[in-house]
Amino acid sequence: MPQMESNALVLYSQNYKEQDKLVKIFTKEHGKRMFFLKNPSKSRLNFGIQPLTSANMIFQINDTGFSFINDISEVRIFKNINEDIFLNAHAAYLVALADASISDNIKDVPLFEFLTKSLELIDSRFDREVITNIFELQIMGHFGSSIDFSQCVFCHRTDLPMDYSFKYNGCLCINHFNEDERRSHLDPNVIYFANLFMHVDLNKIQNISLKDDLKKKIRLFIDELYEEYVGIHLKPKKFLDQMDSWSSLMTDLGQARKSEENDKES
Repeated sequence: MPQMESNALVLYSQNYKEQDKLVKIFTKEHGKRMFFLKNPSKSRLNFGIQPLTSANMIFQINDTGFSFINDISEVRIFKNINEDIFLNAHAAYLVALADASISDNIKDVPLFEFLTKSLELIDSRFDREVITNIFELQIMGHFGSSIDFSQCVFCHRTDLPMDYSFKYNGCLCINHFNEDERRSHLDPNVIYFANLFMHVDLNKIQNISLKDDLKKKIRLFIDELYEEYVGIHLKPKKFLDQMDSWSSLMTDLGQARKSEENDKES
């Protein structure tokens, strides 16, 4: 097989036999591939095959069996993601979602660029929850689910408060809430931002500031969408949920301590 070259993103690696590794890499031009690396601890390529690393790679692709990396250049490490456990948890979840959304060996340049840009924004400390929500909603199409949050399924109006109906697989405006007694009863802002997130271009995104209470409502709604329409349960998502619980607990403890200090001073 001839040598090929492509931008690539290392998704994850796993030990193989005693000293070797298998490395799952999402290449821009050739899709996701499993690469074999012999004794990586002694290889000059080791620096470029760490998870969540972006690089330009020259490799040999085999349609059956493992592929092989010949050279790596222009290595980029997502420094903040690798140093911050919360950023890393979000990044790992997006990588797992992308991995689950397409089969191996399938070229998908838009998804590659979407995932790479999402990681870049998280690494730059753009609001990690917002980027994760955007990625989740926009990638749902890869799982065969396309939802229109912009209009009522009955009258197609776009200018009224909306709620979501799993019965009708779409939104109901306030004039048609009576069509589904078991509608989601969402804060209308949840639908507004779901629609915004579904269509926003990450290359043009500007600052989006949301209150924690609204973030939680959006998080719960997207979880319901995934349970109903996607049906996958990824380990990184479970870990991310645990991390968010720890973060909330630490925030509450910090606020309690601050309140106690203020009481002592007064």
